[in-house]
Amino acid sequence: MKQQSEISYGERHRSFEQWFQTPLGRALLADQRQCIDQLVQPLIGARQLQVGLSHRLPLAGASDFAQKIATTPDFCRHLPDGVAVCDSDELPFPGDSMDLVLLHHAQDFSPHPHQVLREAARVLRGGGNLVLIGFNPLSLWGMRKLISRSRTGPWGGRFLLPGRMEDWLTLLDFAVEDRHCRFYRPPLRRFAGIRGKARKGPGKAIRLLPLGAYYCILATKQVGAPVRKRPAWRQQPVRLPGAVGACNRYSENGNH
Repeated sequence: MKQQSEISYGERHRSFEQWFQTPLGRALLADQRQCIDQLVQPLIGARQLQVGLSHRLPLAGASDFAQKIATTPDFCRHLPDGVAVCDSDELPFPGDSMDLVLLHHAQDFSPHPHQVLREAARVLRGGGNLVLIGFNPLSLWGMRKLISRSRTGPWGGRFLLPGRMEDWLTLLDFAVEDRHCRFYRPPLRRFAGIRGKARKGPGKAIRLLPLGAYYCILATKQVGAPVRKRPAWRQQPVRLPGAVGACNRYSENGNH
């Protein structure tokens, strides 16, 4: 038990990314993509930033932004252009520079979840939009996390209350526009392969309850909200040729 509780966040990130290759993980990701596409399709802007656990899990394919940037916490060979290697709570972008920020479980898998939201608020321009995806503790998945000793896959995350996320966003000068709770399938591997009516999930009445496996929050940064100063780096910033082209183009002083 002690050994499991000491798993590093880097190991949790990699385990969660690998979990998305399972049938249940693929089903969850497909549902999240559908939810996000519905939210971002009417949005307009120039720069979109996805902050998550891997650049290999692209979201918001339906958005019409000229430049799409993603972050990843770990360096790997052959990173594509537009991918920045950084922690989700230390973004190497100037303030007020993004039109849309997507947080894909970034706060769930960070030792500093509030700072993740602060950094998103800092880099987002006034009037820009934030989409936040997080695991819902008030769900069958939340119950599974409480009773499970595993810290791999999604069970290594924090499962923060959606109301708490909305409170933090309000303190950071956001207006919450919409919130959805989705994916009512139980966290069972064998359920992901069930076909027919059983796979369609619960009826309409059940779907109205905020008990889905994850929540998706859409918020708008208030115009005139102060551009927050980036805190001092806790770690040396990563600078690798090709991998952080996006960082270099949008750095404040060229040293990050």
